[in-house]
Amino acid sequence: MVQPRPFHDIDDSNNERMGLSTLEDISTLILQSQGLDETLKNIVRLVADRMQTEVCSIYLCENDHLVLRATIGLAPDSVGRIKLGMNEGLIGYTAETNSVVNVDEPQSHPRFRYVAESNEEIYHSFLGIPLSDRQRLIGVMAIQTIEPRQFNSIEISTLSTIAFQLSTVVASARMLDLLARETASPIDHNVTLTDTSPDTTVSILKGESGFGGVAFGPAYLIDEHLGVADIGEGEPTDLLGELDRLTDAIEKAKIETLCLEQRVASRLGEKDAAIFHSHLMILQDRVLIDKLHAGVKNGRSASAAIKQVISDYVSTFRSMDDPYLRERAADMEDIGRRLSASLCGLTRDVIQLPYAAIVVAKELLPSDIALLDHALILGFVLETSDSNGHAVIVAKSLGIPTMLGVAGATSSVAAGATLILDSASGAVHVNPQNQVRKEYERLKRDSDRQQAQLQQFKNREAVTADGTRVSLRANVGLLSDVSIARAYGAEGVGLYRTELPYMARSSFPDRQTQYQIYRRVVEGFPGQSVTVRTLDIGGDKMLPYFDTPKELNPFLGYRSIRVSLDHRDMFRTQVEAILMAATHGNVKLMFPMVTNMDEIYSCKQIVDEARANLTAQGWTLPHVPIGVMIEVPGAIAMAAHFAKEVDFFSLGTNDLIQYMLAADRGNSAVNHYYDSLHPAVLSAIAQMVETANRSGKELCICGEMASDPICFAILVGLGLREFSVSSPSIFALKSQLSQHSLETLKRLAERAVTESSSARIREMISDEIGN
Repeated sequence: MVQPRPFHDIDDSNNERMGLSTLEDISTLILQSQGLDETLKNIVRLVADRMQTEVCSIYLCENDHLVLRATIGLAPDSVGRIKLGMNEGLIGYTAETNSVVNVDEPQSHPRFRYVAESNEEIYHSFLGIPLSDRQRLIGVMAIQTIEPRQFNSIEISTLSTIAFQLSTVVASARMLDLLARETASPIDHNVTLTDTSPDTTVSILKGESGFGGVAFGPAYLIDEHLGVADIGEGEPTDLLGELDRLTDAIEKAKIETLCLEQRVASRLGEKDAAIFHSHLMILQDRVLIDKLHAGVKNGRSASAAIKQVISDYVSTFRSMDDPYLRERAADMEDIGRRLSASLCGLTRDVIQLPYAAIVVAKELLPSDIALLDHALILGFVLETSDSNGHAVIVAKSLGIPTMLGVAGATSSVAAGATLILDSASGAVHVNPQNQVRKEYERLKRDSDRQQAQLQQFKNREAVTADGTRVSLRANVGLLSDVSIARAYGAEGVGLYRTELPYMARSSFPDRQTQYQIYRRVVEGFPGQSVTVRTLDIGGDKMLPYFDTPKELNPFLGYRSIRVSLDHRDMFRTQVEAILMAATHGNVKLMFPMVTNMDEIYSCKQIVDEARANLTAQGWTLPHVPIGVMIEVPGAIAMAAHFAKEVDFFSLGTNDLIQYMLAADRGNSAVNHYYDSLHPAVLSAIAQMVETANRSGKELCICGEMASDPICFAILVGLGLREFSVSSPSIFALKSQLSQHSLETLKRLAERAVTESSSARIREMISDEIGN
């Protein structure tokens, strides 16, 4: 057998090829090894061999300690016996810093700790690499050599990639071991089969509008457990045949999972794709496969066995105390969907719609939203009432009609039933009668005709009838929003909500991950500006992995810039990522919910620190304008002072209106008090326009108010010239603007700010411009 050449003696190009070969062999070992212990043993043996080192060890986090779980080179009987504190020795130092530690003569390092039973006194180099699953530390891999040695950058890069692969293996194996213990009891209860026959019962379901519009089409159900309510379970007719179907489905699901991993890696990055490597490990787990086989042998169909076994796993995770483990229930749901789809011959990446349909679900998972085929979604009907959930955010960006809070939708609507979704009236018509259907078809034709007419405005500038131009930019939050904004002719981005990438993850994304996401948004608008808002959590936008205090009124509490300034390392990391992205285009940096000068001083200090850090690392950074969002009444009073420290303003009407009128826009009991055309709101906006003009600062309005054609007309008349709106509203706003002169809109705004009644203001607008 030919022995491999020492990794560190090969030139760089061969070094990279050797690294790729090692990664391929690691993948093979992962697939061939039986259980976690064998996998770890095989990996340390291979790594030590390829890296030509005397020692490779893997320590895993267990009960606040780092426990040696596999080694080549240290005393074999030390496995399981060596336990280090999380900040003890060089292993603990690697864990504490969560970064690579590369030192020679480790005994002279201040953090070195000699463990008598390890026999490590003869080694003269140390390389520690953290193992993390979605930024959650799960262990450390350590390399040691007898001869002094400094590992080069390619070696460290290759080992870091191996550690990345190993992390998903460890996380998956641990999860499976836990499930094997928790669900060890045999499957001995019946499955209630889902009736998927067409339901001809006519009914009307009520809910609330998430996004306006009318949609027609068949219902595609995503049921409570696995998203396979529309897949018939059937009765097994042939035991061996059913087992063969199950085996084929598992193999197909593995292949689809590999493809999905590649697709997500290309769209979102390798770290986000790592979860699907974990899914692959689960699909190869013998305990899971044995349970599925047992279900079929006990008389169930393959479909019923999949649903029951995966449901048991999901229930087990959801009942766990550890929040991290509870979140893994979503992983099992995704796997169940893929298995069931494979069984029925469907190709689906989390949710693959087989036809254009209205999606009916209790709620949708973050991975569902990221990978849905948006072209086939006619509408959303959701039982959840979260108006700020991922589904609603996507629906608004894409212009998809959405109904929320439709109680019992998944149990009341049969798969394939004909639906009419009318978000304006808050109704979902199930199998409507012909007369109702014809009337809605007429309305839909009128709407389609109107949309076709509006297409003429795609490549037109937004100008009044007498030639005054305004800028219409887009509000975006997801990468998928970029293509939508461009399709509607948005002139850049006036508000990029960066919290959405945070909300779609199970831990804070690191600087490189944020940079790559922001860069893709910036590069999506060449030659146009992109205004990036820093993290705006709290209130109605929470992160599952970020502890915030329980508050009686979170909108008046710990949120937005207050959170960022209390977590400056996290804040600085985000600002650095934004500045890095600014090297690829025209970026503006904006801070949310600023209320006083001290916050502005602190934010600018963070920017200076971030810029200094990046400059020291070799980055050449462009000038990035700094602005603040005006979202509270007090900020309007302070705006003249703010203008001395910032380059621009952005007017966030969503929060401003609810703070001015003491009306929570998400509270159905009081949301009728939330009134964009309230005289006090218009007066405050007029005051802000005057302050911005007097100080020579740009002012862009970016709340939902600007997307309403009626409000838009008043805002232009008040003097606003920069708008950031929901992309699908751009054509209608251009049409509205083109029909009226600036003088008409100014006269209308002047009259509006003198009125004492919003009802009278609306009546006046209707009389003047016909809306």
